[in-house]
Amino acid sequence: MTRPLHRLRRWLAALALLAGVPASAADVALPPVDQVFVLSAQATAPDRIEVRWKIADGYYLYRHRTSVKADATFGEARLALPDGDKHRDEFFGDVETYRQALVGTVDGTPVAGATTTTLTVKYQGCADAGICYPPQTRTLKVALPQAAATGAFGLGGKRGGLFGGGDAVQSDAAPLPPEQAYASEVIALDGNTLLLRLTPAPGYYLYRDKLSVSLQAGKGLAAALPPKARMPAARAYRDEHFGDVAVYFDQVEIPLAVSRTTEAAATGTLALGLQGCQDGGICYPPMTRRLPVTLPAGRLAAAPAASTNDAPSPAPASEQTAVAAVDAAPADRAIARPDATSTADAPRQAPPVQGHAGLLGSVLLALLGGLILNLMPCVLPVLALKALSLAQSGESRQRARRHALAYTAGVLASFLALGALALALRKAGLALGWGFQLQQPLVVAGLGLVVFALGLSLSGLWHANVALGARTGALLQREGMAGDFFTGVLAVVLATPCTAPFMGAALAYAFTGPALGGLLVFLALGLGLALPFLLIGFVPALARLLPKPGAWMETFKQFLAFPLYTTAAWLLFVLAALRGADAVWWWSLAAIALALAAWAWTRARSGGSGGWRVVALLALLATAWPLASLHRLHKPAIANTNATPSGIAQVAFSEQALADLRAQGRVVFVNMTADWCVSCKANEKAVFARDGFRAAMDAANAVYMVGDYTDVDPAITAYLQRHQAVGVPLYVVYPRNGGEGRILPVIVTPGLVADALAQAAGG
Repeated sequence: MTRPLHRLRRWLAALALLAGVPASAADVALPPVDQVFVLSAQATAPDRIEVRWKIADGYYLYRHRTSVKADATFGEARLALPDGDKHRDEFFGDVETYRQALVGTVDGTPVAGATTTTLTVKYQGCADAGICYPPQTRTLKVALPQAAATGAFGLGGKRGGLFGGGDAVQSDAAPLPPEQAYASEVIALDGNTLLLRLTPAPGYYLYRDKLSVSLQAGKGLAAALPPKARMPAARAYRDEHFGDVAVYFDQVEIPLAVSRTTEAAATGTLALGLQGCQDGGICYPPMTRRLPVTLPAGRLAAAPAASTNDAPSPAPASEQTAVAAVDAAPADRAIARPDATSTADAPRQAPPVQGHAGLLGSVLLALLGGLILNLMPCVLPVLALKALSLAQSGESRQRARRHALAYTAGVLASFLALGALALALRKAGLALGWGFQLQQPLVVAGLGLVVFALGLSLSGLWHANVALGARTGALLQREGMAGDFFTGVLAVVLATPCTAPFMGAALAYAFTGPALGGLLVFLALGLGLALPFLLIGFVPALARLLPKPGAWMETFKQFLAFPLYTTAAWLLFVLAALRGADAVWWWSLAAIALALAAWAWTRARSGGSGGWRVVALLALLATAWPLASLHRLHKPAIANTNATPSGIAQVAFSEQALADLRAQGRVVFVNMTADWCVSCKANEKAVFARDGFRAAMDAANAVYMVGDYTDVDPAITAYLQRHQAVGVPLYVVYPRNGGEGRILPVIVTPGLVADALAQAAGG
């Protein structure tokens, strides 16, 4: 196993230990837990019981996760465990673990006449591969010596049911595979009615409120569970953790009404979502079964009304692979209960996507968005210097136009290349929309170094001119068509981290409409970015409105360095979120080497010896070492730090968790954000960090679910694509009644968010 994969699995194992759930990376074929940790118990004296674990090779138990409690017949039991293997765990500090075998003793005072006692044993263990089982709970019934000859049967010994009989020390029955625990079939009674038959094995039950159906049988057909009032009667069951629930212990038959917009016969699949538990034992994860069905011709019928408390529909066909993986998970690794925030439920079908503005409207919005990009702190210094240099150059109107056209050509060419790359990557499924490049650490580091170097230039440490002939060629100077062109390229590079108002709707068309229309939108963005400089070059009256040249221009130029330094600091913050504190160290070394190269270059240009050129070249080459080290870093297990007021708990986004919360009738506010997203951070500070947002969430009894898109996340990518979002932020408010989610604008206000939450709670 490679070191990065091992570290990733170790982090996931750490999360499993802390949260008591299986790590997502653990969805690989592990042996059943009862085969890895074979548990048994035996009373060696009237007041002493030995509890034994036989541990398979390559696995271990944690001492601090092991406990044994006895019922009242054994008095106040005390568990004694031997010393384990002590070591310093990189995640959990000082721990003790056991391998091969563990024998603990339970001392107590049995009540007079007691013949048996029941032990509740809790333990948790992991594999050396870095994958942990969830915490386990087993119930052992132990025969005390004075009642009968003591037996010692573990999970593989004599069986007599959960509470056993005879002299056996009985554990929970080993769980059945899901297919044996819950048989399911569907029968077409006629063209408009299906009969769903579910048969739990003895000692197993299904949760009524976790049942869901979705008919995938071509267009024009749909099936739904009846409302709860017309569901078959379920048994009231008191769950020890989650209170009163309704379950099916016996076979149940549920008629499903089929709505049709076509009378023709059809074949397809009924996607069935279900979840159940072993009585007194484990709970299985939410499962999805796909049952073939053949429907005869039927009559046209309206869609059946769904109950407001119905469980969410199973995953659409595009998500069958992920759902099947959950369905096939070993039973002994499941501990989720339906009333908890499960992360394995079948995701809800995405709501229909809102329409876009059309090509003409998108082009106009892109033009406005590109114009506003000029006000961003990373672009404004470059534009201001170019505009002032052009206005005060004293050149002819014809040459001023050439400068403006060269700059515009650089901007348009860069936006065209960026648009073609983004559309190609999106089509290949490798990226999503605007800002995707900021998920790449080397891109962020490179942008930060470019901005930092430009800031040093404006501060006077070096001069950013590269000779292209006598008095020609400059990135930030006024001479040269090539200099103007590359200044346009530089402006686009500096603009890519930013998102301006109006860009969201325009880019929605670019990424979902025809490719040619998408490229036109990117060109419109470029035209908007170049428009101020273009107008100054072609309209002399505008140029005359600019301040007259003077000594103040040098001071102004030096002042403009500070927005660039601020941008570099922000990019460094994004880099830290992507790759942790080590990335800050390596980037700082690269920045120091770059500053040395710039300083030595200026010394060489100002008449210094040729040795300064060598120093500049060596220092520039030296930046490759820290950047290569940065590239080898791996994503830290650090959650997104969004600005929220105290009292609002964040739930990490997952499709399954969202579906489970909606099945519970909760209002859910989904916030898709990223540390590199300026609009996201502005909204979080202005809206989500305010007490008014907390009050609105409390009033709606809503859950705040946050998806961190700072780094690449396929699950969030899929969610954004289903909503045709071009990137983050994306805000979706899901109502209590199970209806479609409401997509909020990219820029939100406290009143808008409060109204959306109120409507979701009331709807």
